[in-house]
Amino acid sequence: MADDDDEGAFGGLYEDGHWVWDDRVQALAFVSDLPPKQIETIQMTTKAPTGNIEFRDDVDLIEQIRYRRRYQRKLKPGQADVITLQDVKDIALYTAPISILSPMLINMLHIPTTERFLRALILCCAYYLQVADEMAIRLMELDTKVRTPDCDLIENEFRENLADLRVLVAKEYCIMLTGGADTKKFHHMGPQKKLQSLSDKDARLFETLLRVSVQIVWLALGRRSFHQIELETHRIFKSEIFNEIEHSLKTGYIAKMVPEEQAVLLGHCVRRQDKKLNTRSPLMNEVFCHRPIDYRLLGLGVVKYPETTARLEYLNIAIASPEETLMESQFSLGIIGMPRTGFDTMLRPIVISTETKSKASMSSHSGHSSKTSLRKSTLPQQLYLPLVIPPKDTKDVYFPPTFPDMSEKANPISDVQRRRWQNRLVKLLSPPPATQEGAEHGKASKHDMHSDGK
Repeated sequence: MADDDDEGAFGGLYEDGHWVWDDRVQALAFVSDLPPKQIETIQMTTKAPTGNIEFRDDVDLIEQIRYRRRYQRKLKPGQADVITLQDVKDIALYTAPISILSPMLINMLHIPTTERFLRALILCCAYYLQVADEMAIRLMELDTKVRTPDCDLIENEFRENLADLRVLVAKEYCIMLTGGADTKKFHHMGPQKKLQSLSDKDARLFETLLRVSVQIVWLALGRRSFHQIELETHRIFKSEIFNEIEHSLKTGYIAKMVPEEQAVLLGHCVRRQDKKLNTRSPLMNEVFCHRPIDYRLLGLGVVKYPETTARLEYLNIAIASPEETLMESQFSLGIIGMPRTGFDTMLRPIVISTETKSKASMSSHSGHSSKTSLRKSTLPQQLYLPLVIPPKDTKDVYFPPTFPDMSEKANPISDVQRRRWQNRLVKLLSPPPATQEGAEHGKASKHDMHSDGK
């Protein structure tokens, strides 16, 4: 690949600098002696990406070795070796086409708001796939069973859970759109929102972020049901009218749903407008929906509440707790939180071939061709634990005397990994430094040959 040659000149992470003691974090910090690179000056096309954007999923062994040596997250002393969201983001960035990457996108992927956004989206899609499979089974069972009032109770619980998970995604997405908290510098009108609107640049950033988010969700959920994830993600962000993936694939998956499936998977907050410009996305519909919503959902992972429920604690663990604590809570967000030793460099589960019969057994039954001596162990259909969301409390929602003003401590973001991907992008977009010198050297050699009469 062309990328491989460009990456060949990439130096070590801790070169041309020195170490100093940082009293704020009580640890050594690396300070570069080189002038800061003007990575933000890299020109981006203003047109939003359209069409099919392909990520590479056939990374060969040589590239995997290069990735493991240069870009894979290194463990800190005493740190548990589990898969983190950063690991999944690293794979997505390494396999993404260079044409969609930008310094702003890399920076945006490495802020707390985006971390919570991605984890909420993974949780929402994982539960959506789980409920979709359950509804398919329930509908098939209707051939031999009769619906009872309990069916409605169970399906209403599925619908409410999906609605609350969409609210968790929507609250982080609203922060991004309005340029709140740590997303101010990414707002299309500047941090103070006083500049001229750069709508084309804004469209490119969010279209690219959405495509990368789909890839991250797909990787986190064990590389399964890509088109379902892509269709549902575009639907909740853009509505059915502007779902370009459905327009290109023409699956008609919503029209094929029976009313019971639509009521559960789409929810009852879908508003259909006659005019396209007045259409709200399902995410915004969930925020402004006329249904009982626990107000604490809108600050989960950000605001420290004095009192929570088992349901809120469960959701908070999913979107805001350190990945090392997920397994301790008997919880896995897809493959996030699972031991990294059970997966290869590209986060595919390792399948070990097992010998089911001894050599003696093989020789004694050599005449029976119908029996095999070797077979590969098959992966379970469910790679990770199913989600079991605690039910809502029957008592009224707790309202404190005053609104809490204490913030939850955000998970640390890997600035080391962010700088690695920024440096890689600079290397890939910069022309090889030896090209011009080599051409001049070739001209000089040719001139010398003529001058010497050769």
